[in-house]
Amino acid sequence: MSSTTNTDEVARALVAGGKGILAADETPKTLTKRLMAVGIESTPDNRRAYREMLFTTPGIKDFISGAIMQDETIRQNGSSGTPLADVLIQQGVFPGIKVDSSTHPLAGAPDEVVTEGLDGLRDRLKTYRQIGARFAKWRGVIRIGQGLPTPRCIRANAHALARYAALCQEEDLVPIVEPEVLMDGDHSIERCEEVTSYVLHAVFEALYDQCVRPESMLLKPNMVIAGHDAERQASVEEVAAATLRTLERHVPPAVPGIVFLSGGQDHVLATRHLTAINRLPGPKPWKLSFSYGRALQDEALGAWGGKHENVFAGQGAFQHRAHCVSAAALGRYDGSVEAEPAFV
Repeated sequence: MSSTTNTDEVARALVAGGKGILAADETPKTLTKRLMAVGIESTPDNRRAYREMLFTTPGIKDFISGAIMQDETIRQNGSSGTPLADVLIQQGVFPGIKVDSSTHPLAGAPDEVVTEGLDGLRDRLKTYRQIGARFAKWRGVIRIGQGLPTPRCIRANAHALARYAALCQEEDLVPIVEPEVLMDGDHSIERCEEVTSYVLHAVFEALYDQCVRPESMLLKPNMVIAGHDAERQASVEEVAAATLRTLERHVPPAVPGIVFLSGGQDHVLATRHLTAINRLPGPKPWKLSFSYGRALQDEALGAWGGKHENVFAGQGAFQHRAHCVSAAALGRYDGSVEAEPAFV
């Protein structure tokens, strides 16, 4: 993996051959909650050990092209003293970095948020590039509710995503642009499609205004899906059709790949939805893959349980799930893939 690889090539490589991205960019606060839920003390060393277990899983490059890290992780060394970014590179996986500073209340709109972190971003990107990052991620959050989202919330988040993406490309990093319409709420799949369409239109208009090259970026959107509390949950086929229809209408074909977030779906449902989208007939100008967090990690975390003697079990669970989701990115996932043993 050459350090001189240009951003167009990195963007294409991140979605090549059924591969996708591991989102391991939880903040220490968020990861602490997940570790404590399974009885693991959250210390810097335990957080490092958990990420290292995932990153060193044998053969993972066959399914995972990149891993998004958080600031703490990208600055840590593995147990052998090798920086975790270099551990990934040795595995044939591109290191990535989350660069936003999370969401904050949108001024004058207490029920809506905007993602911050643009101040000083250019210098931080230079540092992350020197450490080893080859791509970055920024998440904007849109909530559906009574009278929500408002146009100004959508525009504010689209503008921040576009400025971030332009700065990334200036520093030879591939920007992953993540406008997430949350599943929280009781909205219908039709309402989700309406809002997701509005959001994607605004995001690509802002990207165009900031001269972001679509060939050197990836989009990380939500799937079009009913809210968690909706009276009627859409079928897998309905989700697939609505998601692809929305993307066809609003995402330029020059974008090399779309890496879906799992957005609170369980690991099996997120995998079923991804394979259904890929199985739909008709041309798809972009690769349709994944950038999953908990949907890739939950089984591995439970199998590991913070114990050194369970590292192989955790890696086996992670490898198995990555294999399943990779098959879905090729439209080849079914129950028989679930039954296949891990290779670890």
